[in-house]
Order: sequence, then structure tokens, then C-alpha cells
Amino acid sequence: MIINRINRLRKKFNKLNIDGYIVPKNDEFFSEYAAKDRLKSITNFSGSAGLAIVLKKKNYLFVDGRYTIQAKKQSGKNFKIIEIHKKLPGTIIKDLTLGFDPCLFTNKQLRYYFSNKIKLDAIEKNLIDEIHKTKLPNTKPFFSLRDKIVGEGHKSKINKVRNFLKSNKVDYLFISAPENVAWILNIRGNDNPNSPIPNSRLIIGKNKELFFISSKEKTSKIIKEKKLSKNQIVTPGKFLSLIKKLDRKSFIIDHNSCSVFYEKIIRSKFKIIDKKDPCYLLKSIKNSSEIKHMINAHINDGLALTKFIFWLKNKNTKKITEIDAQNKLEKFRRLCKYYLFPSFNTIAGTGPNGAIVHYRALKKTTRIIKKSDIFLCDSGGQYNFGTTDVTRTICFSNQKTKIKNIFTKVLKGHIAVAQTDLKKDNTGQKIDVRARKFLKMDGLDYAHGTGHGVGFFLNVHEGPQSISKNNSIKIKEGMILSNEPGYYKHGQFGIRIENLVYVKKSKNNLYFENLTLAPIEKDLINFKLLNKNEKDYLFKYHLNIYSKYSKSLNLSERKWLASLI
Repeated sequence: MIINRINRLRKKFNKLNIDGYIVPKNDEFFSEYAAKDRLKSITNFSGSAGLAIVLKKKNYLFVDGRYTIQAKKQSGKNFKIIEIHKKLPGTIIKDLTLGFDPCLFTNKQLRYYFSNKIKLDAIEKNLIDEIHKTKLPNTKPFFSLRDKIVGEGHKSKINKVRNFLKSNKVDYLFISAPENVAWILNIRGNDNPNSPIPNSRLIIGKNKELFFISSKEKTSKIIKEKKLSKNQIVTPGKFLSLIKKLDRKSFIIDHNSCSVFYEKIIRSKFKIIDKKDPCYLLKSIKNSSEIKHMINAHINDGLALTKFIFWLKNKNTKKITEIDAQNKLEKFRRLCKYYLFPSFNTIAGTGPNGAIVHYRALKKTTRIIKKSDIFLCDSGGQYNFGTTDVTRTICFSNQKTKIKNIFTKVLKGHIAVAQTDLKKDNTGQKIDVRARKFLKMDGLDYAHGTGHGVGFFLNVHEGPQSISKNNSIKIKEGMILSNEPGYYKHGQFGIRIENLVYVKKSKNNLYFENLTLAPIEKDLINFKLLNKNEKDYLFKYHLNIYSKYSKSLNLSERKWLASLI
């Protein structure tokens, strides 16, 4: 099937006078989890990030370190797999003309991926859509969140943006990232899996101008609620006409989500000011109401996880598969009336599958969870007042000292991050060093960041903050991040411990407070490697879980949880 699609794509090259075609993972809105996955349709690769280049005789799939194993399994037959942080496309492919869809790339991306020795040809029609039509589900209209939940009205947020424009002497901001539109207008949608994203764009002027770029059928509810008026709605096909009508001189665009297509239209009349969309930073700092509701979401989520871990550790006497496990976890989550759907596809990998960082169990390939295995489960939920993301590594029998030692080193890194003095180590770069320190003493490491920002009933991955080697954004009060060091032994096992944390201020101190409440696997810990402070941390953490959930557990669950304290 894949090779047939590749051949049909290649047949179009001569007519268009191109040597190849570039296929990204993202859709027109640069969504992390898009409803239309063109990359998968041409490569069979299902990871959340990647870039394919189909040439007349060769094919390349570029992925990051998280997906190397997965990409080789899913796409290695038809594509040469390249780790993009080691070799950029432009270093391999030279002196060719490559076609691309200008709606799916930013100029920033193209400059990064390709050298001047590559000629890039913008092709109006998407070639993947022409050879493989995907019927998108009919999505419901956008809907509003109550001010009581989000803690700040949309007019207040719009005024903050307008003040930013005025202080920087800029006339307009083009908000092309739908998650930022969602934040500023306090709206959500049903356009993509795993995230309540309203696929839309927004123009805000420094005075009173506001234009919402979306299909009209999606806006019926928010017009009825008088959040927007009918004359503020502009369909995508009328965008060029709108730009021509606007007066004054300057625009800020988001270089991470403003496509080549939209940038070209805006540049045809306006000067582009080199400033970042202020919504990213504003959105990353959660207010007290958002924090309160995120805490509540994690209390509900943690109960489901606690029940699941007990069930898995005590019921694994029959043939339970990875899919059985992830389905059971979903059932536990659905017991909460506020739960809506997963915040990403659950990663449930046992034994060697746990070493695939973003593994996804499928019916045809699901593996039975053996008692000798260690099992890695990374999952999250979207509740109507918050987003969760948690990873636990679970065992069912006594493990080798070597594995216990590695798990304990990962745990020590996890605790070190949790106990960071944020006045001293105030960037993701500095915190990341703390997470890797103990593994590196043994010459070990992991090929992903230690933590990512998290949205409020939005994307489970959110910037600009992260805990990673290259992130210099200052960590501020109200930010939410993941804390997830790990280790992966190809073909054998995977280990990761992930909690979400938020930045809390008390008197003059700035520190991380745990959001996630789920037992950490005690049977994998070599307690000889933990110091008193680390042991005290674990004791207090499990005591807190017990105090929260003991009344909601049956006798067996309660006894087991008490044994962890």
C-alpha cells in the first residue's frame, strides 16, 4: 500500500518539474496531534514528529532520538531513517528541486532544514491529498470556557495583547497558533484528537480591530454567546481581501506557526516586526484559578492511576496484554464524570517495547506482559478543567540489581528536579543537568528532554518553557512542567518516572510543587543508593497519596498503598 502511494506520488514529479516532495508531520495549523496525518499516509510512521522526503529513486524519513527505533520498525522498508539532530536534510540532499505545500511549512523551518543548494518550489495543491484523500470527521462548533474556570476574561487578555502592541509600536498581531487563539478567547474545540483545539486564527489590532479567521459553521455558539460578532468572522478564503483592507504599517507574526502561505500575504503589504507572539509566555503562566483546577484534575487522575497500578500488580496472573492494560487504565479514568478523553495516545510498553520512547501498542503487535518484564506506561487525560500526563514503570517480580540501580538513578534525578531551588537554577538548561547527573556517573543518558510545559485543558506539550539542554527560558511562578528523566536499553527495557509540577512561591522561595499523585514503584528501588533526604521525599510523597485516596479505596487497595509509606 505504501509503496503504491510512493509510486503514484513520483509520477507527478516530471509534470511539476521537481526531483522530490517534502512531507511534514504537521497540518495547516501546525497541530501536535492533527486529524489529518499526511506523513503516516506516505511512510506508515505514526510518531508525533518527523519529516519525509520522497525522491525519484530514494526516500528519507527524518526523526528525532525519541522515534529512531519506531521509525525503523514502521518505515525502514521503504525509507532510510535519519536522526535529524545528527544530519539535517540539507546536508544529505543537494542540487535538487523539492516541491512543498506552502501551507504546511514556515520560512523558519525551511531555512533550518535546507541549504541554499536546494531549490524549493511551492506547489499550490497538496500532492499527498491528491493521491490519498482523507475524510475528516465533521467537527462540532467551538465552545467557551467559563471565566470562573479560566480565572480571567477574554477581554482582559485581549487588552494585555493590545498593551504589548502599543508598547512595542506595532499595529497588528497575527495569532496563527490555534492554542493561543484558544487561550486568549477562552474557547475550545473538537478539531483534533487528544487536545480540545479550535482550528482557527486571529488578528488583533492595537486599537479595536479583531478578526477571527475560521469557517462560519464553527462560530455559531461563540457568536450566540456574544464573544464575537458576525462582522468579526472572516473565512480563510477572504484572508487576502482582509489584509488589503487593513491600514497602517506593521505586523507581528509567529515564526513557529505562520505558514509560508500566510506570511507571503502579510508581507505583500506590511512590515514584519521581529517580535514573538506574546500569548505563548502569557499562556504559560497559569493563574490561581487554573492552578486550583489543575490540582483537582490531578487528584481525580491520580485515583485512577493508583487503582490501575494495584490492579496490574496484583491481577497479573493471567495473560494480560499491553492493550488490555491501557484499556483498563482508560476504564478507571472514565469512572470520573469530568474525564473527557486521553491527552495523547497511551504508551504501554512491556519488556523491549518499553525502550521505544513513544511506543504505541496495536492489536496485531501487542505483547503479553510477562512477570519477568518491567512495564512502562505513559498516559494522560483531558478533564474539562485540566490536562494530565504521567509515566510509571512497574515490575511484577524481583529484578536484577543492574536494573534496580538504573531505576534508582533515574529516581534520584527525578527527585533532584522536584527539589530544585528555582532562585538558583532558574532555567530548563540548569535543571536538566540535575536530572542527568546520577545516570552520567555510570556513563548513561537518555535522548529526550527532561520536561515540557503543559497547557490548561489544552496541549499536553506547551512552550516556551521546558527542562532541556538548550532551553534558557526563565522558570516563573505559575508555570507547569513535566519532570520525566528516563533510561532505555534497546531490545530489553525502558524506564521513565514522570510527574507534572507547578512553580509555587512562598515568602521569598520559588520551588516546584507536585501535581501528580500516583505511587512510584518501590520494588524497583535500591534503597542503599538513596540518601536520607531522598527517602524522606518518597515517604512524604506516598503519605500524601494515602491521605488523599485511602477513603476512596477498597481494603486490599488501601493495605497495598499503606505498605508503600
